[in-house]
Order: sequence, then C-alpha cells, then structure tokens
Amino acid sequence: MELLFALLVIALIAWVAVPMLRRARGGREVVQTDARAVDPAGGYGFVPVDELDVRLPGPDPQLAEVLQELAQDGDWEAASRLLALTDDDWELRWQRVQTLAGAAAFELAQAPGEGGAWLRSWRAERPKDAGGAEVHAEFLVRQAWLAGSSAEEFPVILEEAKKVCAEAAVLAPGGPMPYIIELAVARGAHYREADFEELWHTVEQRAGDHMGAHLAALQYACEKWHGSREAAYDFAQRAAGSAGPGTLLPALPLFAVWEHLPEANLVRGLYEGEVVREAIEGAQYAVHHAAADHPMLPHVRHLLACFLVRAERYEEALEQIRHVDGYVGALPWSLSEQPAAEYAAYRALAVAGYEGGRGAALK
Repeated sequence: MELLFALLVIALIAWVAVPMLRRARGGREVVQTDARAVDPAGGYGFVPVDELDVRLPGPDPQLAEVLQELAQDGDWEAASRLLALTDDDWELRWQRVQTLAGAAAFELAQAPGEGGAWLRSWRAERPKDAGGAEVHAEFLVRQAWLAGSSAEEFPVILEEAKKVCAEAAVLAPGGPMPYIIELAVARGAHYREADFEELWHTVEQRAGDHMGAHLAALQYACEKWHGSREAAYDFAQRAAGSAGPGTLLPALPLFAVWEHLPEANLVRGLYEGEVVREAIEGAQYAVHHAAADHPMLPHVRHLLACFLVRAERYEEALEQIRHVDGYVGALPWSLSEQPAAEYAAYRALAVAGYEGGRGAALK
C-alpha cells in the first residue's frame, strides 16, 4: 500500500504540477518533467530511464550492433552488409535506412564538418551501393528539416535529396525505397497534387501495404502541409479500409488524429469521443492481428500507449508499454527534447492508474 500511495502521489505531481506544457512541432503538447521522479520501481521489470534507447522504437539487435560499430570506428561496410541482408523486407529496410540516416545526422549536429564521415566515405568508396544512396537521400531530407522550411538552403537540400533518390532508384530497380523517401521531399518541395499522386501511385504499385510509406504520405495530406484535417482522415480511413490481412494500416487513423490534436489536448473527454475511440480500436485491432515481429509494430504500440494513458485506460496502456519498454525512438516521445523523460512520465502514470484500480481494460 505504501508503494501504491507513493506512485499515486508521484503521478499526480506529474499530471497536475508538471504540465508546464510547451508547444511541440505540429501543435502537439508534451509533458516536461524530471524522469527520475516518475520512473516506476517495483516488480514490473521496467528499464531504468537512463538506460532507455532513444535511437530505436523496438529491438533490432543487428542494427544496434551496426550503430555501435559506426560510433566506434565508422565501419560503414557493416551498415552496407546489413542493408544487403535486409534486401526486400521493405518495412524493415525503411526503418533501418531511417535509423542509419538519423545516426549520421546526429553525429554531424554534434560535430559539424566532421560527424557522419562514415556516410561520406560509404558514398565515395561504393557509389553504386543502393543502400548507401538510400541512406544518403534520407540523411539529406533530415538535414533539410533541421535547417527549417524558412531557411535559404531548405529547397537546395531537398533538390539534392531528390537527385539522390533518383540515383538510388537506378541502383535498385523495382524497389520502393527511393520513392518512399521522396514522399518527404514532395511534402517540403511543395509538389503539385497531381505530381504527388503520381509518386504515390508508384509507391503503391511496389509496396501497397507499407506502413512507413503511408505515414509519409499522410503528412502531405495533413492540414499543416498541403491538405486538411478531412483530407488526412479520409486518406487514413481509405487505407485502413482496404488493408490486407496482417498489415498495420488499420492503425493509420490514430496517426491522423495525432497530427490534428487541438492545442489543449490533455482533456480526458477528447479521448472518449467517437473519432478518437474508433482510432484507438483500429490501432488495437492492427496490433492484435499483425505479426509479432512486424518492424513497424513498436511504432504503433508507442503512440497507442500515449493515447490510452490520456484516455485513462491504464491497464490497456500497460499492455502496450510492456511490449516496447526499453526503447523510445518513436512518436510521440521522439518529438520531445527529452524523449526518455517523456516516456517515463507516461509509464509512471500508467502504473499509478493501474495500481489505483482505475482504467481497467474496456470489455
């Protein structure tokens, strides 16, 4: 009982006193708190906050090993081999390309002019390697976003990314990866709707149920870019309705809801409304029917856990947290300046609510 009381007090502090809420990208709000104060202790077996992996959404031992080799000695050949072995597992390849590009971008930000030298070596020494071209293209996209859409170099970097996407497409004929990466270019470079639809048609022909591709395309349809709330919801609903068995596309409406949450979004009633409730149910259905090793499954679980905590459905939230604990490289935590702290705060709320007998799973 003493543990329960302590957890409840901690959670109340985190939920009431801490929401010194700040605007995050895209109009979202995140909780800022001291993660040490809300990291749950006890028999849950959760990973300590300072050991949470901010690079990955879920376990990928092979990728983790390559990242370590890159950090230690810049062994780009290990990354090249990993992508060659990944081959046409497009969901997994997309995630690995994203993570490798993110690692290079992070290194460059930490050491301007020096960081990420392994990617430059990779491209220079093996220019015909499709994996290297894909990582380079994604890296350039990330550099554009870091510069900011109002920066003078933003369109220049995106144009270079588009060129590298075209190179990658030649090096990997028939593959969808260069076109999936170009979806982000299309968003920032303001492709006409007809040109975007042509690009999207190419992606669909090559990887029709690709969750990562749909998440990238969803951004174009969002209100903050080239569409509207209605356009984004319509895109997500159509994808969910036509999804093949075992795909994660029924979870896409939850991401559409996330992208259009109002500025003040911690009111429980918002998460009990029909639109949000149905989006949560769709994500739960997708999680239940997808393969346990689906590369994008952790992404859905992370966002689902966030929504379930906000809806005070703590038992269901803990179910998702147990599957992804240890990793925080996914929405919504990745939008925070302190992703591990953000995740730990929600994890503690789920524990406190569950142990307080609140938020039992809906029947």
